[in-house]
Amino acid sequence: MSFEVCLTHEAEKVLDRIDRPTEERIRHRFHQLAVDPFDPRLSGALTDRPGIRKSRVGGWRILYTVDREAKLLFVITVDTRGQVYRR
Repeated sequence: MSFEVCLTHEAEKVLDRIDRPTEERIRHRFHQLAVDPFDPRLSGALTDRPGIRKSRVGGWRILYTVDREAKLLFVITVDTRGQVYRR
């Protein structure tokens, strides 16, 4: 049960700006989430935004939604912990 990962333009821009090791760790998490986007060890639901999930990679956060029917994991944004929840 593998999901296709789609990134917004904003998420791609953030990944282009960060250092290579951090980018590789985040992209590795995308692959892990594609296998099981609801794994409680990798992610959790946001309490104030229904339908959006979060995943932590060090000081970085990935916010995404999941379309089970289309088998699609849609990455909304990737940002640091202090900035990601302000949007």
